[in-house]
Amino acid sequence: MKPIFFYLALCLFLFLGACKSLFEKGDEQFLSGQYQYAIGTFNQILAKDSSNLKARQVLAESYRLSNRIEASTPHYQALVAVEPTFASYFHLGQSLKANQQIEAAKQAWEEAASLTSDQGLLARVKQELGSLALVSDLADYFSNYQLVNYRELNTAGADYAPLISEDFLYFTSGRASSNLYSATGTPYHQLFRTRAEGLKVDAGGIQLLPEFQNEEGLNQAALAISPDGNTLIYARGNSTSFKDYPETTLFVSYFRGAGFTQPIWMPVNEDETWWNSTPAFSADGSELYFASTRPGGYGGVDLYKASKLANGDFGNALNLGPTVNTAGNELFPRPTKDGKFFFASDSHPGFGKLDLFVAEKNQEGVQVVTNLGPTFNSKGDDFGIFFTDYPKVGFISSNREGGKGDDDIYFFEDKTPKPKIINVLLNVYTKEVKADGKELILPQTRVVLYGEDKRQLGGDLSNAQGRVRFTLSPENDYSIIASRSGYFSKSFGYTTKGRTPDPATLIQEVTNITLDTTVILDQLILEKSIVLDNIYYDLAKADIRSDATLELDKLLKILKDNPTIRIELSSHTDSRSGDAYNLTLSQRRAQSAVDYLVSQGILADRLVAKGYGETQLLIKNAQTEEEHQTNRRTEFKVIEIKGN
Repeated sequence: MKPIFFYLALCLFLFLGACKSLFEKGDEQFLSGQYQYAIGTFNQILAKDSSNLKARQVLAESYRLSNRIEASTPHYQALVAVEPTFASYFHLGQSLKANQQIEAAKQAWEEAASLTSDQGLLARVKQELGSLALVSDLADYFSNYQLVNYRELNTAGADYAPLISEDFLYFTSGRASSNLYSATGTPYHQLFRTRAEGLKVDAGGIQLLPEFQNEEGLNQAALAISPDGNTLIYARGNSTSFKDYPETTLFVSYFRGAGFTQPIWMPVNEDETWWNSTPAFSADGSELYFASTRPGGYGGVDLYKASKLANGDFGNALNLGPTVNTAGNELFPRPTKDGKFFFASDSHPGFGKLDLFVAEKNQEGVQVVTNLGPTFNSKGDDFGIFFTDYPKVGFISSNREGGKGDDDIYFFEDKTPKPKIINVLLNVYTKEVKADGKELILPQTRVVLYGEDKRQLGGDLSNAQGRVRFTLSPENDYSIIASRSGYFSKSFGYTTKGRTPDPATLIQEVTNITLDTTVILDQLILEKSIVLDNIYYDLAKADIRSDATLELDKLLKILKDNPTIRIELSSHTDSRSGDAYNLTLSQRRAQSAVDYLVSQGILADRLVAKGYGETQLLIKNAQTEEEHQTNRRTEFKVIEIKGN
């Protein structure tokens, strides 16, 4: 029995020793950031003892810290079931949200709130719960956009952070590395480029970045290129060498003469132990935006802006503030020329992990942040937006379901149907009417078109057929003026409202609608009297009646259309009543008409009031009321054309 007992004891000792060394190995892997290796080690331990909370704790944190929090759910659930803490419940809520288990996430965060009195932690829980309440109302910021996986460009590994500069597409990928990054167990990331024209990318010509050589055994990612193409900035880190920089930081390479310099550490990093990454230039290159964990921020990773200094470096980094930054993580900034600011965040109201957002000023001048909606965002990571034709065309990066690999590059396009074009072709015909009533073509007449804002839109002389053609827009108001030497100029309004078909009913891209209108010009002959019809006065009175103003307004328009003419406005009576009385009455009536025109803006020196009484009867010995009415008339005649 003794040999058997000794053998069993020896086996137990060796087993316990092996377990201890496995724990120590896993701890070392976790503490050194080798999360993927730590996951493998503690999964071995968990396979032998599913109740081991230490293994659960390290597994949960390893998945969370390597950006795979959705895989940590069962481990956080096991932890809170035995040892409930604020941190475990809070991170459980994050993992449940990443898995789209909204109600369960809400319950986890409410439990987390019950386990702390720290106001800062309670505020963060409140923010997360508030975000959940808004998720169901998130709509697309860009309507009718289509997002497509660029499968020809992507691999089974990570491909992300695309940008275009000088007809080349630059991006980050793990496709060519032979070394594995121990935190994720995936190949180290490097910088690549290939020729591109807009969204047309030469997927067969992809090569490692030729401007400078990628380094082995570390990650190089998220390239930014200055607008002039002479400055390259990227994030570099995760080296396995103890002699290297301890944290991910920004490096820069400059174009000097025949090529680019070897990349160097940027002063804007400020401290070697601060994480700095995801750089982007402003549209004019004078500012550098980037993400950082430097002290004084609002949460995990915040976005900052640094200004270009006189020596060409960037410095004086400023935090973008609490509207953009949260207690969570904000990365991948993208400012645009119109003042909008796009970025990725995992804490603003979103669908899962990193979502894409835009910060812009509303009508009151207050900056607000908006989720780009379900087309651009998913329950996975969505980030790294870049516009090739702002804002209609560009790229994003995403590890959403249905992709080709890990992070994939997607392109987007505005698919809003092109509006059906309706051209209104207006033919304006210029004519005159002869004494016999016959209409004749009036060529060489100047016709000018004006818009609603009184701006001239076009003008030409009518051709031999008396026609001038204009192209108008549907549902608009216009004014037209026709003029010719020896004729009264005439202006009139024209509208296309209600004169064209509904664009939704059209099939063709372009539809031409032809409309016609005619303008009749009257000859302008000095001293030729023109009768104004329907100018009536009450018996023995000279006051302008309301019905008379309608006819006087026609004369008012003639005077406005022809600002160089001076007229005599005359009034005539019938032969009933005495001569002196009729003469005085007609003068008063003529003056009343002149006074009305002056009240409407016509200069008094352009008008002469003349009463003729019964001295110029059209029908002598009038007998009927109709004949007397013909004699009672108001006329005008042009007595002077200024400039003639």
